[in-house]
Amino acid sequence: MTKNNLNRREDDHRFTDIRVLLTKYLFHWPLFLTGLTLAFLLAFIYIKTVNPVYQVGASILVKDEKKVPGEKNALQELDQSNTPKNAETEIQILKSSALINKVVKDLNLWVSYKTDEFWNADDLYLTSPVKMLTLKEPALKSPVTLTVIIEDQTRFQIKDGRGNVTTHKFDQVIDNEFGKWTLRSTEFVNKYKGRKIKITLNSPDKVTNDYVKALDAHLLDKATPTIGIYLNDELPERGKLIVNYLIKTYNEATFSEEKRVTESTLKFINDRLASLTGELNLAEDDVEGYRSSQGLTDIDSQSKVYLENVQSNDSKLNEVNVQLNIIDGIERYVNSTSNNENPPATVGINDPALNSLIDKVAQLQLKKSALLATTPSANPLFEPLDRQISTTKVAIKQNIASIKSSLLAAKKELLSFNNKFESSIKNIPGQERQFLGKKRQQSIKENLYVYLLQKKEEVSLRYASTLADARIVDHANVEDTVWPKTPLIAIIALLIGAGVPFLIVFLRSAIKNKVTDRRQIESYIGLKILGEFSNHTEESNIFDHKNHVVGEQFKYLRSNLHFLHENRKGRGRVTLLTSSVSNEGKSFISANLAISLANSGRKTAVLEMDLRKPKISALFNIKNDSHGISEYLASDIDPVQIIHSSGVENLWVLNSGQTPPNPSELLEKDRLEHLITRLREDFDDIIIDSPPLHLVTDAIIIARVADVTLYVIRQGVTNKSELSFILDICDDQKLPKINLIFNGVTTGKYGYGYSYDTSYYTTDGKKVPFAKKWKLFLSRF
Repeated sequence: MTKNNLNRREDDHRFTDIRVLLTKYLFHWPLFLTGLTLAFLLAFIYIKTVNPVYQVGASILVKDEKKVPGEKNALQELDQSNTPKNAETEIQILKSSALINKVVKDLNLWVSYKTDEFWNADDLYLTSPVKMLTLKEPALKSPVTLTVIIEDQTRFQIKDGRGNVTTHKFDQVIDNEFGKWTLRSTEFVNKYKGRKIKITLNSPDKVTNDYVKALDAHLLDKATPTIGIYLNDELPERGKLIVNYLIKTYNEATFSEEKRVTESTLKFINDRLASLTGELNLAEDDVEGYRSSQGLTDIDSQSKVYLENVQSNDSKLNEVNVQLNIIDGIERYVNSTSNNENPPATVGINDPALNSLIDKVAQLQLKKSALLATTPSANPLFEPLDRQISTTKVAIKQNIASIKSSLLAAKKELLSFNNKFESSIKNIPGQERQFLGKKRQQSIKENLYVYLLQKKEEVSLRYASTLADARIVDHANVEDTVWPKTPLIAIIALLIGAGVPFLIVFLRSAIKNKVTDRRQIESYIGLKILGEFSNHTEESNIFDHKNHVVGEQFKYLRSNLHFLHENRKGRGRVTLLTSSVSNEGKSFISANLAISLANSGRKTAVLEMDLRKPKISALFNIKNDSHGISEYLASDIDPVQIIHSSGVENLWVLNSGQTPPNPSELLEKDRLEHLITRLREDFDDIIIDSPPLHLVTDAIIIARVADVTLYVIRQGVTNKSELSFILDICDDQKLPKINLIFNGVTTGKYGYGYSYDTSYYTTDGKKVPFAKKWKLFLSRF
């Protein structure tokens, strides 16, 4: 075979595989049609009854100093302790559990109101006829539901899980398993008279977690600090209320935090000013007293020059002392073990890294304080938080150690300059030297006092001018309907409607594990199929071989049988028919093959040698109570006594007779050879119908007198495991000239089967009975 022919055969096989697969599933088109119809019907009902879910969206503009670091406004310059903000951080704050938990509790989202309907209950959050007010928030581990029946404007009934009904008045305090609560009527109470309302209480923490997961906040454009906030809700008005209230709560929280930081700075400055006021008064009194006691009224030119140099140097020394004083305050703060101490102000320390670390510690301690309000201190949640606080404080200590070392070096250098100035004026009278010292102390206190007054005014201005961090660009509005999406549901219905029938057919085929394709047989056993018979063979009239598909199939087998017996000379061709198990159509094929041979003019005998379960006699309406093969084998009667007319010209039947207790032993007797030898003399063809070979060994015993064996395999009945048994029979050559018959082939049911045009053979115009049509239709499911 050429390479082109091989490639063409491989392509034909691939095409055949696809055709077989398509045909197999298209045979069950009523099942697929039913599945698709039900799926689309359910999808239609779902779309019409499900509560739609809407997307609610809003957008805000936040301060993002990371985007424009060079554009700081005046208020940011006044407060050196304020760290730059960025939009990513603000998104995390917007989605924080603390912020959303406040929204849930303020809007009472942990209590739901719905109509008591089995299908498609309405959510009454905004139109509920009642409102539950809890005097004490219950500790709920799981959702609890109570049913309320509205009687009138003043009374209602409560139905518990046991069916007990109690009547109460609105605004009456009720104490039961739900805790202490009261029910208040709303303006919608008249619309729900006599109706049932289901009130479900959920844990606020669980509802908070659900909203944290449902809320979507992201940057609308990476180039601008505009944040989009989105939430899906069945009630669009409730969604708008939640999103707008979340923005309001976010602004209040950020405003409160900025106020707290500013108040902490003002407190530090006020405390320091109060201390400096007393020190400055003492220094001024000391200068005034010294002048009076020493009678000093003027300083000569040398003293003026010295004073100017010393003052310039002392001014720098004062600044260093102020910074060292602030550094000492920061050092005491980081060494403190208290969580409630306010962070120190870093006024005068122009180190961005230190300012950022102090602000980070303040934020972490604030977060820890918030958690301590609702969580025990032994909770493992505090471990990572404490480590962050400790690590940040260590970084602060390292930073201030470096700053302090630098300041001390500067102070040492400035003190050295002062010593030089003082040693150069030894000739100045001691009175003036003492006067200058007192004057210098007064100047130090005065400069520091003025500096702090200036900073106080700056911070006070910021405190009075604090603005909200988020500016609303678009208030919450309803955008798209996110569910149901008709195209998506239609696709899902299509997949389910076609997928479930596909799975049913596939699993049914896989579980049965039956032979369905002739290629399975030929490729495994290595023998070609001698003949195929369609599934309607069993329902056909065995005497009617004219103008019928069955007749043509048996004529084809009859022709092939001539070639199998071509080496035999004379009359008396013996053909043995067997199968693996029962119900494979062996007896039916034996009878029809005999009829086909008889119709061709050949004198034919069919032997009913399935002595255990004979079927041939019944097919030809022959009573099996007369002498038959079993009596012949067990006695010495003449073969003529067991030969019966079949009613078909040229065809005779040898019935099985009475069922013997030992069929296999009878078949092993020599009388079987004598019978076949006698029949060979009188008949052209002898057809032997034997028992199933995998159940009993009778067929192997009979095989010694046969010339050809026709082994029947039935589509959808014979297990694939039987192919191994048949292969062993062929390898061991236990049967003569084995040839295979593929029976019961259903067009399209298993993806394999010939489609015959029966109109070519039918001339009488008979209509198929409705019962048969219905049976054929049901077989496609």
